[in-house]
Amino acid sequence: MPFVTTLRLRSGDRVALDDFVGELRANAERKGIELHGPHTSQPRTHRVPLYRGLDGRRGRFPPWEYTVYERVVELAGHDDAVRRIAGSQPPPGIHIEVSVVRVRSIGSG
Repeated sequence: MPFVTTLRLRSGDRVALDDFVGELRANAERKGIELHGPHTSQPRTHRVPLYRGLDGRRGRFPPWEYTVYERVVELAGHDDAVRRIAGSQPPPGIHIEVSVVRVRSIGSG
């Protein structure tokens, strides 16, 4: 049965994220792995309130804002090669979420 591995990559550094996705894509093409993506989501901006004291009564600093970028890549086929690519060590600041789905072909019971 073929497997489809979905990699969801998130980072606050868009350049590092795009470089890492480019490396994944190059490795997949070199090993003959079917690759779909990278699919880009809208960047998400998060705001974190900062208080001057632990009790919250002394006022606030301006909120800390940061942006998270996300790319989704789908890999299919060649289980060992996909395992090597999905298990590669990302640079600091890039988080990878891996999900594997077994796909049945048409006509299989």
